[in-house]
Amino acid sequence: MGLLSLVFGLPLAPVRGVIALAEVIQERVDSELHDASSVRRDLEAAEQARAAGEISPEEERRVQQEAMERMAAPPADSAPGEE
Repeated sequence: MGLLSLVFGLPLAPVRGVIALAEVIQERVDSELHDASSVRRDLEAAEQARAAGEISPEEERRVQQEAMERMAAPPADSAPGEE
């Protein structure tokens, strides 16, 4: 049975590889997106840009709101109601 599985499963190996790669990328994106230090850097950059006059107070508030939503949102791989 193992030989048959190997012979018939071999054509699907590239697909399995792409799926595994996509899962690794998704985990990396989720960890970076919800990482507290990443959010803090974004907030500090917005604060510095506001102090330098590069963005308006409204834009700074929008960045702050987006950062808070990122921290509150569950990771993409968790099921609804699971945290």
